[in-house]
Amino acid sequence: MFQEKVSASCLNIVTTSTEDGAFQKKGHSARVLSPEEEEKLAKDQVLVSEFKQLKLEKEAQKNWDLFYKRNHTNFFKDRHWTTREFQELKACREKNALYSTERCKVFQCDLTKDDLLDSIPADSVDVVTLIFVLSAIHPDKMHLVLRNIYKVLKPGKCVLFRDYGLYDHAMLRFKSGSKLGENFYVRQDGTRSYFFTEEFLSQLFKAEGYEQVVNEYVQRETVNRKEDLCVPRVFLQSKFKKPFSET
Repeated sequence: MFQEKVSASCLNIVTTSTEDGAFQKKGHSARVLSPEEEEKLAKDQVLVSEFKQLKLEKEAQKNWDLFYKRNHTNFFKDRHWTTREFQELKACREKNALYSTERCKVFQCDLTKDDLLDSIPADSVDVVTLIFVLSAIHPDKMHLVLRNIYKVLKPGKCVLFRDYGLYDHAMLRFKSGSKLGENFYVRQDGTRSYFFTEEFLSQLFKAEGYEQVVNEYVQRETVNRKEDLCVPRVFLQSKFKKPFSET
């Protein structure tokens, strides 16, 4: 099912996803909060102490290691939406005659401090995915990730981005005492999450030299029929390109 709605300010596309029946809308308008949600966020102004915030930053890797030890790969369900939303991935995998698992190189690094050039040649990567990655990094260090990626990305090629958007259901579920900063929260297990606005992400990428191709909110209404609940999810989905050098 496909329906387009055009307004003077933006284009919104409403679809029904094939895998779970959730309604989806794309566009440049942020989710509108209910009066109750507005009141909840307005009251939640107390930030976590500076001491605890420094401790969380120091222990960030440990907290995420423990998270994956507990959850393995069960936490992020494979909805097969990546190739639907990012056709570049499907084309790269299936249509490239040079694709071979034997040529894949797997390595671990901290994108905020480990130089990717130590493992990947400059200007050699055709596509980079940042899917639910940047939200786990402190906002003050996000630019370091983009700067690092820029060095290995080929001119004319893109970073494919999807992550939590402003007023996502997960953001509204945080209890008082979980706020680290504007749109930045800590979970009970010590892992952190940032919720992006379209404007913030655009400025972040452009400041590091990228050109914006697509940058829009994805709003989904996922219905839990068993519990009769409608869960409003909000993500930011984007593509940013490394421009060709001027001659």
